[in-house]
Amino acid sequence: MKSKLFLLVIAGMLTVSVSMAQSTDRAKSSFGVLGGINFQNLNGKDASGDKLENDLIIGFHVGVNFQVPIVPEFYFQPGLLFSTKGAKNTSGSLTGTTKISYIEMPLNLVYKAMLGNGYVMLGFGPYIGYGIGGKVKVEGGAVTVENDIEFKNVVEIGDDPLTPYYKAFDVGANMFAGYEMQNGIFAQINTQFGLLKINPENKYIADDKSSVKNVGFGISLGYRF
Repeated sequence: MKSKLFLLVIAGMLTVSVSMAQSTDRAKSSFGVLGGINFQNLNGKDASGDKLENDLIIGFHVGVNFQVPIVPEFYFQPGLLFSTKGAKNTSGSLTGTTKISYIEMPLNLVYKAMLGNGYVMLGFGPYIGYGIGGKVKVEGGAVTVENDIEFKNVVEIGDDPLTPYYKAFDVGANMFAGYEMQNGIFAQINTQFGLLKINPENKYIADDKSSVKNVGFGISLGYRF
């Protein structure tokens, strides 16, 4: 009887020790690397106020983040990403593809709780983006025209009317859900909604009603150290 009680006490102590070790491990700050695929679009209205009829394009993202514990099971997770966004539009025989490259800083609050042999993750927060390059390619039949994007807040009279212009600064909201294994490998699905117009004021267009915003979702794989 005493030996059985002793074994039960030892088993209980081991269980508590493992739980405490897991809890302590989860409470540490950690560094992560991640990358994945973007499915992006540009939503909003054109200069006439009509809804944009764009199609998704496939881009990618790659970057790092740092996870800092706040209270049990909640973390602050700032990150830095290189991300490609844009959209495709078809009008008659012409197809235009816009691709914009951004440096982004997501600032997420993350809930992370034990589930099975790993952790379920739910995160949300704002992101700040800054455009660093991009191209607009127009294809029609055997002809292809490609122009570099120029970042400006206002398109003035005298600026090249054939150059594609966008604002560099972008702000939005992002959310994600995922799962992290005990060995640090994690996977997540995320979505983003741009809150700012990225099309500049255009002095060439009277009564310009255009409003273009980034929107999309993606899938990421990563490793947390």
